Amino acid sequence: MRKFIVNVNGASYEVEVEEITGAAPSAPKAQPQQPAPAVATPTPPAPPAQQSASQGQTSINAPMPGNILDVRVKVGDTVKAGDVLLILEAMKMENEIMAPVAGTVSAVNVVKGASVNSGDVLCILG
Repeated sequence: MRKFIVNVNGASYEVEVEEITGAAPSAPKAQPQQPAPAVATPTPPAPPAQQSASQGQTSINAPMPGNILDVRVKVGDTVKAGDVLLILEAMKMENEIMAPVAGTVSAVNVVKGASVNSGDVLCILG
């Protein structure tokens, strides 16, 4: 083993590194394997009552968890592809949620100040 001092972002760390010469490295000693404990996968809670998109409609989902800062459309508004529908704040950044297609807003499932999770339906275009 050889010791080195490594500087990372101004902090010094002392590390030990195994030096490998021309000989093949020694195989690590086998550890007896124990069965992995069974982990129950939690079922996600039922989403709040929201209108979901049916055939011919486009559902606009939250790309990440965050808070709704502004809702710029209402039911009945006509939007073009690329129009800003909502402003979502996530990780101290304001993200514009834009219409992927042209259409009429048939449902708005969030209000200003609401918290959303990734995948929540924000609004529906028909």
